[in-house]
Amino acid sequence: MCGIVGITGNKNAVDILLNGLQRLEYRGYDSAGIYVNSQDGKEYLVKEKGRIDDLREEIGADVHGTSGIGHTRWATHGVPSKENAHPHVSADGRFFLVHNGVIGNFAELKTTYLQDVKFASDTDTEVIVQLIAKFAKEENLATKEAFKKVISLVDESSSYSFLLMDNQEPETLYVAKNKSPLLIGVGNGFNVVCSDAIAMLDQTHDFIELVDGEIVIVKPQSVTIEDPQGNVIDRKPFHVDTDASEVEKGAYPYYMLKEIDEQPTVMRSLIKHYIADDGSVTIDDTLLDSIKKADRLYIVAAGTSYHAGLVGKELFEGLTKTPTEVHVASEFGYNPPLLSKKPFFVFLTQSGETADSRQVLAQVNKWGYESLTITNVENSTLSREATFTLLLYAGPEIAVASTKAYTGQIALEAILAKKIGEEKGISAATSFDVAHELTTVANGMQELVDEKSQYEQIAANVLATTRNAFYIGRAIDYDVAQEAALKLKEVSYVQTEGFASGELKHGTIALIEEGTPVIAIITGAKTAKHTRSNTQEVLARGANVINIVSRNLAEDGDQVILPDVHSLLTPLLAIIPCQLLAYYTSLQRGYDVDKPRNLAKSVTVE
Repeated sequence: MCGIVGITGNKNAVDILLNGLQRLEYRGYDSAGIYVNSQDGKEYLVKEKGRIDDLREEIGADVHGTSGIGHTRWATHGVPSKENAHPHVSADGRFFLVHNGVIGNFAELKTTYLQDVKFASDTDTEVIVQLIAKFAKEENLATKEAFKKVISLVDESSSYSFLLMDNQEPETLYVAKNKSPLLIGVGNGFNVVCSDAIAMLDQTHDFIELVDGEIVIVKPQSVTIEDPQGNVIDRKPFHVDTDASEVEKGAYPYYMLKEIDEQPTVMRSLIKHYIADDGSVTIDDTLLDSIKKADRLYIVAAGTSYHAGLVGKELFEGLTKTPTEVHVASEFGYNPPLLSKKPFFVFLTQSGETADSRQVLAQVNKWGYESLTITNVENSTLSREATFTLLLYAGPEIAVASTKAYTGQIALEAILAKKIGEEKGISAATSFDVAHELTTVANGMQELVDEKSQYEQIAANVLATTRNAFYIGRAIDYDVAQEAALKLKEVSYVQTEGFASGELKHGTIALIEEGTPVIAIITGAKTAKHTRSNTQEVLARGANVINIVSRNLAEDGDQVILPDVHSLLTPLLAIIPCQLLAYYTSLQRGYDVDKPRNLAKSVTVE
């Protein structure tokens, strides 16, 4: 949610900021803006509702600078508008601020300190920049001290990444964070700030991670990190190997289609990183020992990652015989279940910055339990704060609707479950040749993504004009149905629900009417006949039924046939047609597939 960029010490500040914001479009936003300072007394603040291209049109040829800050806003306080867009400026025109997150006590701060200030926006962010100006002027505080004082007044429920400029010190950027991601990028004679390394990979590959509560002073030739007590922290940069070209679409019209097509490669990448030539799984022994000691696994996640966790439950229970629960992070945080005596926690998160999951991880750490984060982003917050990390090695995922991270999470859960079960002597695990099975999956995925015209036609015939739709399935197919429904509703805005097919007659069948699309997922031999019976029930009421069926269970008339794979890995194939149906439905309805309305890629506020 939202994106932050900043730079000091480079004469091309405007282009660097705009290009950085463009790379952060995937995070979701409704307005954008930049502030730049030329160091010779000239400064420029440009904001606009809409896309980065709309902002570019507002920036005249005279706008230039060697330092500046930029922001893409996803509305929380105040409607999407030019006035509510960042950067926000203090009433005296001295301070400029961009902010990701939510200030929990902004209304109280505004009432207590700023009743005499005329506000230009409805945002919580403007309260912060007005307070900085107030304390700097009335208490004659230096910028850093005024900044620290304001941060001390922000309550513990708040989340923030702040990037501040003072036009009296135009080369200096002031930075602070709490529960919201922010990085410092180290350049040659210049430095940058960004909420995601992707934004600045064309400028540097060396980044410094920040810890909650720190204050950072960034100048062209230096980066000074201070802890809350004012002690200077020496922290070395980490290197990001991702090439800037990896975040480009190339010949693809949308990132989502590119990322769907990359899923066979993700399977092979996971095999390469976690499985040796002799077929043995290579995962840290300390992690394995910790999980083997657990009497119950707790998978915590949100959205698509939660759905990957549902499949993970099947894998862990089937291959390790360890009882496994799956929890929605936002619910667990405020209503945790009764825990077993020896719990182990697994956090699934594409970005590694999901605020709801991080809140749960903070509780888990306080309780003293060990945890694992499975993520696509190295050095992300949940990666740093968990006991262990396993990476997806899926490459950057830019489209808001997650595709390859979902299948990557499931595949890595399978690899982990195989190894644990094998060490526990579980026969189901020892006979599970995970390298061979995932190779079969990769080949099956390739077969499916090569048949795009089929899904484009189904979308046109069945989904392009419908108001609502349903996915149904049983057991592991029900897990996939929930993710498939989320994909369709995310990008096409078709009201879609995923149901356990046996539950249709307990209420949901009342919603079936002439022409209602019902997509059935059938990959389990035990439940195939039951699900087919449910499709007959909805057909009798006028539904337009599409069957997605494993080849060994296929019958005449089934529209989508899946290559056969191991029964625990069928979700990795069953989801591919569903992803493509969502993509083509969105396209046929004329929507922006990569940036659906109201959504953000990385949800960094609770």
